[in-house]
Amino acid sequence: MKITVIGGSGLIGSKLVNILRERGHEVVAASPSLGVNSVTGEGLEDAIRGSQVVVDVTSPPSFEDKEVMDFFVKSTRNLLAAEQDAGISHHVALSVVGTDRLQESGYFRAKLAQEELIKSSGVPYTIVRATQFFEFVSSIALVATEGDIVRLPSALTQPMVSDDVAAAVADFTLKTQVCGTVEVAGPDQIPLDELVRQYLSATRDRRQVITDASALYFGSVKVDDQSLVPCGNRPHIASTRFGDWLKQF
Repeated sequence: MKITVIGGSGLIGSKLVNILRERGHEVVAASPSLGVNSVTGEGLEDAIRGSQVVVDVTSPPSFEDKEVMDFFVKSTRNLLAAEQDAGISHHVALSVVGTDRLQESGYFRAKLAQEELIKSSGVPYTIVRATQFFEFVSSIALVATEGDIVRLPSALTQPMVSDDVAAAVADFTLKTQVCGTVEVAGPDQIPLDELVRQYLSATRDRRQVITDASALYFGSVKVDDQSLVPCGNRPHIASTRFGDWLKQF
């Protein structure tokens, strides 16, 4: 099968391309650095020509509210229009667990807009919502840092490593489209403050984590025990544990 991965040179995209090729499929990696820009449409038609499936794992260059909304709306509209013209049989998009519950954030408003465009497009689709990546815990800590103090709530998380995210997206890419949303998550639920505390300890970072129920997630949205964990009955659970991942440090 021929598959085009939009965002194919990014953290998830590059791993996904390798996994799909290892499984015997013809894969086109597409990104601005490779001459394909889904926002402007440059190179898009050629990138998806002959493919049966298009996977969107793009990331915006900016997380400012207006810019991130413009990115996902323009990119998704261009992708879906090109796919309709090309007769693509399956559109797969990577999204985020909790997107519909975190609408105080401009980023999550943009992700929800992306999801709604996909659902209304008429192109058969699968939306894969993943929980936060282990690799982004350092960014969560950075945004919450004031001096040597990191303030975070104790809301539950269920994070997963990017390798497992890519593997899960590959699995759903090769399945029949569900015309719906699936959730993927790590094996363990860990309070957000404890997640960062364990990471700082493993990396010998002397910052202190203070539990603060009023602290915001990524500095923009209030979260609780339901915000960042799967809400469906049968989420796909990955195998890599956070504690095992921390052993590399």
